[in-house]
Amino acid sequence: MTYTARDEWEQHYGEGKGWRQLGEREQQLLAEHAPVPEGGGRALDVGCGTGELAVHLARVGYTVDALDFADSAIARAREEYAGIEGVRWLQLDIERDDPAPLHEEGYDLITLRLVYPFVRDRGRTVHGLRGRLRDGGALVVITPIVESTPEERRGIALDEDEITLLGAGWATVERLDADGLAFLVMRGPCHLDTRAVEKRPTTGHALTGALAVVTDDAGRVLLGRSRRGMLELPGGKPTGPEDFAAAAVRELAEETGLVADPADAHVVTMLADDSHGVPRLTAVVRVTAWTGRLTNPEPQLFDRWEFFDLHALARVGDVFVPAALALDAVWPGVIPGLPSVVSYSIASDQPTMPGEPTEAGRLRAAMAQTVIDGGWAPSQRVQEALRAVPRHRFAPEVNLADAYEGGDRAFITRRDEAGAVISSVSAAWLQADMIEHLRLKPGAVVFEAGSGGYNAELIAHVAGSGGRVVTVDIDPWVVRRTRRFLTEAGSGRVTAVETDAALGAPALLVPRGGFDGSVITYNCWDVAPAWREQLAEGGRLVLPLEMGGYTRAVTFERRGQVLHAAHFTYCGFVRDQGQQARAIPVVPLLDGGLTLRFEHGTAAQTAGLEEALRGPRHEVATGITMGANSYFGSLQLYAATTLSGFCRLASHREPDEGVTGIAKDRDAPAIVGDASLAYLIHVQTKYGDSPEHKEWEWVAHAFGEQGPELAERLAATVRAWDRHVRAEDNDEHAEPVLTVHPAGTPDDLLPAGDVLDKETSRLVFRWPGRDLVLPRPGEHPVAGVVTEGA
Repeated sequence: MTYTARDEWEQHYGEGKGWRQLGEREQQLLAEHAPVPEGGGRALDVGCGTGELAVHLARVGYTVDALDFADSAIARAREEYAGIEGVRWLQLDIERDDPAPLHEEGYDLITLRLVYPFVRDRGRTVHGLRGRLRDGGALVVITPIVESTPEERRGIALDEDEITLLGAGWATVERLDADGLAFLVMRGPCHLDTRAVEKRPTTGHALTGALAVVTDDAGRVLLGRSRRGMLELPGGKPTGPEDFAAAAVRELAEETGLVADPADAHVVTMLADDSHGVPRLTAVVRVTAWTGRLTNPEPQLFDRWEFFDLHALARVGDVFVPAALALDAVWPGVIPGLPSVVSYSIASDQPTMPGEPTEAGRLRAAMAQTVIDGGWAPSQRVQEALRAVPRHRFAPEVNLADAYEGGDRAFITRRDEAGAVISSVSAAWLQADMIEHLRLKPGAVVFEAGSGGYNAELIAHVAGSGGRVVTVDIDPWVVRRTRRFLTEAGSGRVTAVETDAALGAPALLVPRGGFDGSVITYNCWDVAPAWREQLAEGGRLVLPLEMGGYTRAVTFERRGQVLHAAHFTYCGFVRDQGQQARAIPVVPLLDGGLTLRFEHGTAAQTAGLEEALRGPRHEVATGITMGANSYFGSLQLYAATTLSGFCRLASHREPDEGVTGIAKDRDAPAIVGDASLAYLIHVQTKYGDSPEHKEWEWVAHAFGEQGPELAERLAATVRAWDRHVRAEDNDEHAEPVLTVHPAGTPDDLLPAGDVLDKETSRLVFRWPGRDLVLPRPGEHPVAGVVTEGA
């Protein structure tokens, strides 16, 4: 007897039926191989039935979560063991339901007694349970085995192949006998890095095939564990004049029992590679609708079929090369390190694919609430976008908890060959903040530079059904990925284009009168002229702008040829690429123990600095102090935009090994003179056990003949910041009046203020208290930095 539907289980327990009682041998093995940790432990009993094992674990000292998907089983357990303490009874389907009720800190022991053969998606389920084991914890599976089970009841038993698969990837697997039941104790990791592997060499002259990519109502993808010891997608060779879509649908039915209409099968990509030197052409067919019950009609070829979480695909062991490449074609990035392939994307009318795990909605709502509570999404339309757009579907390689982490966390989606981050999904609060400051109206048309899909869909949701978004990126891989995710989960109102974002959108996609809003999602050293020119009069541009090395998401409004800053948000993004990318001059000092970074793009003269640094140090205390958790980002920006000749002095040695007192791998603002140098650090002056009893003072250190003068300039800057910019409330520091003018604008047409010249623009800053601006030395462009942790 093998039940396949929940109502059969409900009837089984409702009629008072049970299963084999917990034997003495099982109890002995549990005591020997899964003893209660000192001080007590926590156990999870999956498929607890009427609760016999859960109660035994509670009696020996575990605190137990006992779950079963049959409500009748849980009802009986609660009634029969009403007086037992230490057991929490949960009606929950471990394969389908939101696991939120489970203990957040994990378990020392997880048991599956007489239940594993009934689990449908075994690999995914075991992987998820392993993630809930504490260090040193064990997963115990107690199950009948085929060789000792009557033939008519072998549906409730495991054969040797299944037991081997169950134990694959664990650090240790102990198999014991419990009166005819297999008693398996597994510890350590239960996953393997994914490898794309081939089958044996073919004898043909060329290979063609169609692979079906099928997902369930939770967005998980169907894979089969083949007798060759690898995971495969449903698929095979076309027969006669059969087209690829029809072949994929036929093979799907023959191999899995699932039925699809060829009209719901969409060829999205053709992949060209070779197998052992034989050319191979694979059609990737996305199946968007199917019926039937998952079975295994070809047991001689496959051990089983099951649905896998996308974020787990990087750790599932061996995958057949075409299947791995097909998965990557639909969800670029889910499997790293794949062999090269030529991919021909095919425009298809594939509809979007609904479906997500139950917990995704809960996590998305929690993320949205965190952003809202932080004050980053005050408008109803941005709040609704955060609650509606499925963030996890634009980063399928990330697990749900990380995808919906509501704090200051971004996740990386692409690195360059040197390991530098070149594409990511930004923190949700920052995305919401930038979209809020666009102040979009319904029907708005928006430009986005730097693609990924999620941010563009948030914007599209805010703009409404009459709006649209044009998103551009210079990286072909990022654009391909964005297009695929938009196809899978988008609104149809976002267009992704491959181009250098500094050039703006292609002319045909720019609305008459310009974009209503534009947002740039990478650090910008300069403001590209196209962004101003393609922006409507009065429209808003939000971009992360580097000013002396510091980045702020600045909101600008266009008024003629001038951009006027309306808001600043502290932030950080990946660096710009393409024609906007800039190499920052770096000068090493003291055999690489120190470096000077000239973030404004022009290195100052550094002759004589090495000798100066080996001489005496001059110090100037500013008298300006701050407590723990004080914000001094406004000091950084103030110094960077008001003092000439600034650069960033970084230390690569421990303070006691160097001459600066700067912590290793941290930096400080520095100003360079003639064979002289001064820099600014904060020195702790009060100590205590709690933050409110601690205090730091800003101090300028200097070397060289001009050192005292340079140190006084730094000290004066800190004091001016304290008088005119700083506020008691970290959120109330004064911001400058900032305007951006086209390069070449004559000085006499600029407003009064401190000027920071870029290649294509001139930035003018007017800070409080600087009505009389110091002369701008022609020999030193205005630039500088101050870095936290100096």
